[in-house]
Amino acid sequence: MNWRLGEFTISNERAALDISLIHDFLHGSYWAKGIPREIVERSLENSLCFGVFHQDRQVGFGRVVTDRATFAYLADVFVIETHRGRGLGKWLVACVLEHPELQGLRRWLLATADAHALYRQFGFMPLSKPDRMMEKLDPEIYQRKS
Repeated sequence: MNWRLGEFTISNERAALDISLIHDFLHGSYWAKGIPREIVERSLENSLCFGVFHQDRQVGFGRVVTDRATFAYLADVFVIETHRGRGLGKWLVACVLEHPELQGLRRWLLATADAHALYRQFGFMPLSKPDRMMEKLDPEIYQRKS
């Protein structure tokens, strides 16, 4: 699918993705610092991915880990710094949420340290029952694999 907004396009065609740009951004991000390229490539293969493009150059990204029936996890959402402040992140999240294969899901999750206001606009809230949620987290895994 493709969405257009002026000179920008969002596409979920995996072949259009700039894997080097995605890896470079994620490798330096607070949530995936040091992530190896092969892990990024595997994550793309097993997710529904969305690229934001200015003409033919990728300037943003997001992906959804999902069973396409009951659950989705929104991950790795970013817009490169030179294109921030134009509403592209908001538009990207809106396009993700309207994708036909992601309708009628019972639960969406995401994790963010700094974009709560963005996601709140789309109905994301703190966990309603955090005592029911658990995680197994290894925050240093990418540093050990490098």
